[in-house]
Amino acid sequence: MISSLASIATLMLSTLLMMAGFGLMGYMLPIRSLAEGWSTLIISVIATGYTFGFTLSCIVTPIFVRRVGHVRVFGALVTLLTVSILLCSLVVEWWAWMIFRGLSGFAIAGAYLLIESWLNERVTNENRGALFSVYMVTCLVGSIGGQYIVPLGDVNGPELFIICALIFSVALLPVALSTAQSPSPIAEARFDLKRLLRRSPIAFFGSLLSGALSGTWGSLGGVYSQNIGMNTAQGATLLAAFLAGGAISQVPIGRLSDRMDRRKVMIGAGLFGVGACLAMMAFDSNQPTAIYIAGFFVGAVLYPVYSLNVAHANDLAEPHEYVTLSSAIMILYGLGTVTGPIMAGSLMQAFGPNGLIWFLGTAFALYAGYAAWRMTRRRSDINMADKTDFQAVMPSMQGADAASPLHDASGEND
Repeated sequence: MISSLASIATLMLSTLLMMAGFGLMGYMLPIRSLAEGWSTLIISVIATGYTFGFTLSCIVTPIFVRRVGHVRVFGALVTLLTVSILLCSLVVEWWAWMIFRGLSGFAIAGAYLLIESWLNERVTNENRGALFSVYMVTCLVGSIGGQYIVPLGDVNGPELFIICALIFSVALLPVALSTAQSPSPIAEARFDLKRLLRRSPIAFFGSLLSGALSGTWGSLGGVYSQNIGMNTAQGATLLAAFLAGGAISQVPIGRLSDRMDRRKVMIGAGLFGVGACLAMMAFDSNQPTAIYIAGFFVGAVLYPVYSLNVAHANDLAEPHEYVTLSSAIMILYGLGTVTGPIMAGSLMQAFGPNGLIWFLGTAFALYAGYAAWRMTRRRSDINMADKTDFQAVMPSMQGADAASPLHDASGEND
């Protein structure tokens, strides 16, 4: 195990630094947007640039990797992250930020693909769970650490933008100087939406909703914290609570879904999410600890629903369909991350910050309701021995997931 960890040490160091810069960027930009006087709806439109770039990169990046290799593409993508945040400090216009966020979404998605392809060639059936857990913890620690840099500076000045760019630049060094062998070229992403709908209507519909859930909170969570009167340190803690809840709950929810009909777990997760959202709306900034706890429980079901969708689709698929269906889920997830923030932003514009929580609660209710309805349409005929293993996946805090066509819920490579 020690030798396995040593083989990915430089990769994890680059990942930690990249996610620290990403966490700083993801929290700083919405707060600066509010300081510029931009409406919640405008901020949600800016977020769509990110999600569009993220989804596009999942399709395009493998082409670049096959042409010039992993290290060169990784260097180009991290450079693009650096450029995107510096451009945001130079041109402070909402329409320009939408373009720049598209660049950052393209870059971070490609970086995820590359990192996970490295990991997939380093893991075995014996150490897969441990190494991917290290990867998830690295992403979590980096993101949270980056968020807590924001209270140390002034979002209205250039310093935080420069610090973010420096962190991205340094993140390139461990991989660029590593002597480890690059992995094999990334397989081209293939997706078939009709096949996914035929195999698992729940995964099809649920992927849109899971994208709307995490994309909306990732894009507007910082705005919500400011609008209810939290300072930047309190807002960073609330975002961290969501992420921590999602990371901690992945394993118990996954094990539970491996032992029973996953649709029942989906129903339970959706109803739990509704209750947690109602609890969150019962408190205000004068009760920050209560909001942190409620946020932890919302995050505990908000992030794992993506993994539940992948696992359920793979339960009903043939082995050769795993990557194709996972890619289709990824595309639908991307569509959800585009539409969700716009709808939630409109609600926040009309009804205040709790419009965001109402949107999340409604999405959870739809998720639970559709899973319950599907149980009346098709009985579970999946043998326990034939179920695929749940693969914990942590979407990124800006509405995009860490999953890719490179690994699936079964834990098998294409």
